[in-house]
Amino acid sequence: MASPGNKTVMDYRKKFQVNPGDRIKLRKIDAAYKGKHVSKKDALPLLEKHCGKLAKLQHVLYAEKKRSLLVVLQALDAAGKDGTIDHVMSAMNPQGTTVTSFKQPTSEDRARDFLWRVHPHVPAQGAVAIFNRSYYEDVLAVRVHNLAPREVWSERYDLINDFERLLRKQNNTHIIKIFLHISPEEQLARFHARLDDPTRNWKISENDYKEREHWDAYMQAYEDIFAKTSKKNAPWYIIPSNHKWFRNLAVSQIISATMEDLGMEMPKPTVDLELIRKQYHKAAETRAGKHKKHGD
Repeated sequence: MASPGNKTVMDYRKKFQVNPGDRIKLRKIDAAYKGKHVSKKDALPLLEKHCGKLAKLQHVLYAEKKRSLLVVLQALDAAGKDGTIDHVMSAMNPQGTTVTSFKQPTSEDRARDFLWRVHPHVPAQGAVAIFNRSYYEDVLAVRVHNLAPREVWSERYDLINDFERLLRKQNNTHIIKIFLHISPEEQLARFHARLDDPTRNWKISENDYKEREHWDAYMQAYEDIFAKTSKKNAPWYIIPSNHKWFRNLAVSQIISATMEDLGMEMPKPTVDLELIRKQYHKAAETRAGKHKKHGD
């Protein structure tokens, strides 16, 4: 595949996908990677192309109603989950798209199994669901902060795999799991930018710097997640996200290419089009006759 400038376009699915069983070391992945693109301006035409394709493919998905798409976004604070949803997912029609942000579980949630609060938000056939954080927090924050015994959270990897297999087998839900990877230095720079920008002050949390103290523990928890839950039909992608524009480019390409490979087709009409055409022409002729009679 080549771009108008004869540049080879990299397949970011192959570049960033975690193969089943791979043991990834996040410290070895360059969070500032941007491929052959030198700037946001250079990447913009491709981003627009992928987002345009997303809009068209989602229209077919919605009309076909044979399958659904679940996009899971995970990241540390300030990595750009909200920005990704704003700049990439907004290409999709809100009528067939939902975004769910999973905060700390309520007392009602904690009184039930950890997937209880998730299942109502998975996508129906024909729909796209985007999870801003997800059930993976139950093997992340729960593990890092010792909110449950090891014997409890360690069983959840298999339960998560079963849950995702259920969605695929029983509802034809295709799952894309994306980890937005930034460096500790970039996170700190974004925290600083929030302090200086009144429009982003609301994002500041008292826990921002406390959570940074657990950086290494989170990295280890994520590495275990990738090794245990990246599957052929529910893969993880690790997206270098220090450059926001490159993050958006890679995510848009991965999602649009995945949807394109589904082989979706617009459904056949369920009515007799010839009969409908005759009815339309008859109605149009009647309307025209009335206008002529009244001199309109």
